[in-house]
Amino acid sequence: MASKQDQMNELQKKNLEAAMRLAQMSIENSQRIMEIQVNAAKRLFEEGVENARALTAAKDPKSMMDMRAHFAQNTTEQMLACARQITEITAATQAEFGKLIGEQLSTGSADMFEAMQKMFKGMPIADQNALGAMQTAMDTTRAAFEQMTRASTEAFQSFTQQAGKGRR
Repeated sequence: MASKQDQMNELQKKNLEAAMRLAQMSIENSQRIMEIQVNAAKRLFEEGVENARALTAAKDPKSMMDMRAHFAQNTTEQMLACARQITEITAATQAEFGKLIGEQLSTGSADMFEAMQKMFKGMPIADQNALGAMQTAMDTTRAAFEQMTRASTEAFQSFTQQAGKGRR
């Protein structure tokens, strides 16, 4: 009985370690995104003050309109660059999450399957059909997750490519 408890404890330990890695990654990437946003806001504010000063020195309406158009274009480019950076971080994070979860599903289902096999072997009647059904369910879940991960990664890549084309 102690070995079954040890097996369950080991599974829980692996799941906790994976959850901690995911949480740490999430925190680090959130910090990176916030840093990008804060730097962009600070830069845009400082440029806004400089732009306002430059506009007060404008001699005629045409030069004022030209300055405003230039300032608007510059601001738009900076906002798009910021959005691109955030999208790249998000795509990389999603890929890493997918990789970690895929590994967890793969090793976790194998560990769970082994634990179930041992549990069934300890029972008076070992039902191989039940084991087969469990393995099939775990394999199907893992395959579905991998397919979702691939599809969402492709969607992010497509979005990034479209954003890059829109800039040109």
